[in-house]
Amino acid sequence: MFSYIKGTLADKTREIAIIEAGGIGYKIFIPYSTYQALPQVGEEAKLNTYMAIRENDVSLFGFASSEELRLFELLISVSGIGPKVASGILSDISVAEFSIAVISNDVSRLTKISGVGKKTAERMIVELKDKMKKEDIETIDIPEIKAVDNDDTEEAIAALQVLGYPNKEAVLMVGRVYKEGLSVEEIIKLALKS
Repeated sequence: MFSYIKGTLADKTREIAIIEAGGIGYKIFIPYSTYQALPQVGEEAKLNTYMAIRENDVSLFGFASSEELRLFELLISVSGIGPKVASGILSDISVAEFSIAVISNDVSRLTKISGVGKKTAERMIVELKDKMKKEDIETIDIPEIKAVDNDDTEEAIAALQVLGYPNKEAVLMVGRVYKEGLSVEEIIKLALKS
């Protein structure tokens, strides 16, 4: 219902931001990463939002970046993960780190997130990796890209798309940094640095 809310930051805690817009104070649940990105109280703030509607609850969740919002939406699509748990996950791990953990099947990294056990970590990997791979990976007519078309580069491209990069840009980023012998995790890290 709300794509974003922009207004004066009336108050903030590690888990909640209150933004006053049009004479209304919106209580928005936020992950810690968003809390760190917020300006000082009294300054203008803008948060990308997601409205969660449950049987007895309507809540707004806010994010400093569209990548965080996209990952939040992916997380709540995993069975057993609700909006509050998804927001907690985003408080404990960056979007890039999470994507790399999923792509590289790093269960041990995901279990370090508070409230995530081994079964939940494995379920996130299975369900989210499939969703990442469903993204169409177009072939761009550039020789250097065609030469690197393999499973590792496809996974790296899919991870970059989850982070919000358009398909063509993700393909170009991977094509620029790919070298034989690099792991998926290394390809993603180098692509993000480029």
